[in-house]
Amino acid sequence: MSSKQRVVVGLSGGVDSAVTAHLLKQQGHEVVGIFMKNWEDDDDSEYCSSNIDFVDAAAVADVIGIEIEHVNFAADYKDRVFAEFLREYQAGRTPNPDVLCNAEIKFKAFLDHAMRLGAEKIATGHYARVRQNAGTGLFELLKGLDPSKDQSYFLHRLNQAQLSKTLFPVGELHKTEVRRIAEEIKLPNAKKKDSTGICFIGERPFREFLNRYISHAPGPIQDDRGRTLAQHVGLSFYTLGQRQGLGIGGVKEKGAQRGGGEHEPWFVARKDLAKNTLRVVQGHDHPWLLSHQLVAQDVSWCAGHAPAPGSYAAKTRYRQQDAACSLQAAPEGFALQFPEAQWAVTPGQSAVLYDGDVCLGGGVIATVDGLAP
Repeated sequence: MSSKQRVVVGLSGGVDSAVTAHLLKQQGHEVVGIFMKNWEDDDDSEYCSSNIDFVDAAAVADVIGIEIEHVNFAADYKDRVFAEFLREYQAGRTPNPDVLCNAEIKFKAFLDHAMRLGAEKIATGHYARVRQNAGTGLFELLKGLDPSKDQSYFLHRLNQAQLSKTLFPVGELHKTEVRRIAEEIKLPNAKKKDSTGICFIGERPFREFLNRYISHAPGPIQDDRGRTLAQHVGLSFYTLGQRQGLGIGGVKEKGAQRGGGEHEPWFVARKDLAKNTLRVVQGHDHPWLLSHQLVAQDVSWCAGHAPAPGSYAAKTRYRQQDAACSLQAAPEGFALQFPEAQWAVTPGQSAVLYDGDVCLGGGVIATVDGLAP
């Protein structure tokens, strides 16, 4: 991008978006910072860092020499992201709010706001890249160059209009280089640790948070033979593959079958909503935790149309290695077949498809090996 443009940067208070703003300013663009406030229900709590983050973002803007505006998207967030998040949990699935937040807030509400400010582009501190394919003219979403930080999984719902307006400067860098730049230009947040919590939950205990919003009925925890081992506190509070917080650590079984020894840990393997029963198994490689196929719905393709059926790679959760798969069309979505079994594939999470470094898009996992949650 050679011509100088007006670029609005989402400044979160973190180091990645700060270096993003600096790099764009260095390239000669007219840079404006926006701090997005997406949650305000309990902003004064010990877990919500929004106020601290804004102070950090403002300090960064001061050092870089750009204006910053504080914009409240909390109402949009509650309607478009949080309500859907609760609906999915109530239905026994495990949604990914970061995927929804990117599609509905950062690259929709924020993008619209930036365009009203006269922006030609927006930029965020995500580790991903955008390029225009010389042959097709289409904009492509690519993995970030730092494989340990790549965030294309969370961005897979971006469409052509959004990708054409978006810049990801730190996607071209490794995290160590981003930290080095931040220290070199003496950014006040150069050593600030990365946030790990979901934006509206922060670092608070997850179950405690969900408790406020979701009705829950206790029920039995049963093993793969139908024996009741304990009581669960409500199916919404558990996710497939979960090992901690089951309350059955002391239950030992002599001659445990199908991959589980006597002292093997227990894992959540299935949720039976009709019977309000949580099914658990012993051993990481129990057959109930391994899947060869899934069907995804609520599909979004970056190119605006589905890729041709055939061989690709996919992630069924963030931070997973790409897994070889074959893609077929399915009613209201697509089906993936995996030659190698995938572990704890979870309805509600996203199945994201890749062709090499190019993120093609994806959908929300609806059924796994023919089983709904």
